[in-house]
Amino acid sequence: MRYEKINPELFIQNRKRFASRIKPNSVAVFHSNDIMPRNADGVHPFFQNTDLFYLSGIDQEETVLLLYPDAPEEKFREVLFILKTSKDIAIWQGPKHTKEAASEISGVKTVLS
Repeated sequence: MRYEKINPELFIQNRKRFASRIKPNSVAVFHSNDIMPRNADGVHPFFQNTDLFYLSGIDQEETVLLLYPDAPEEKFREVLFILKTSKDIAIWQGPKHTKEAASEISGVKTVLS
């Protein structure tokens, strides 16, 4: 673990503050940083996009946060897309967040793979 567990209420409040400042009917999309290759089989340490981390608390590659505060359906106002994990991915790349874990960390109710 890179840091102590952060209360998801912080990220919920950050998203509310962001949503209050964008224009009506706007959509905001935040992408995670890529894993940067160093050589044939090595990579640089992963550093998350700070905007994405500020709004979600998710520190994982291949993550997208979509914010649409004025969406007609509440479940589409905040959507988090994460990498689908498996036992093979955990063995070769390390453990990844499940949908449930990502929702618990971020406070986002709609999490998709």
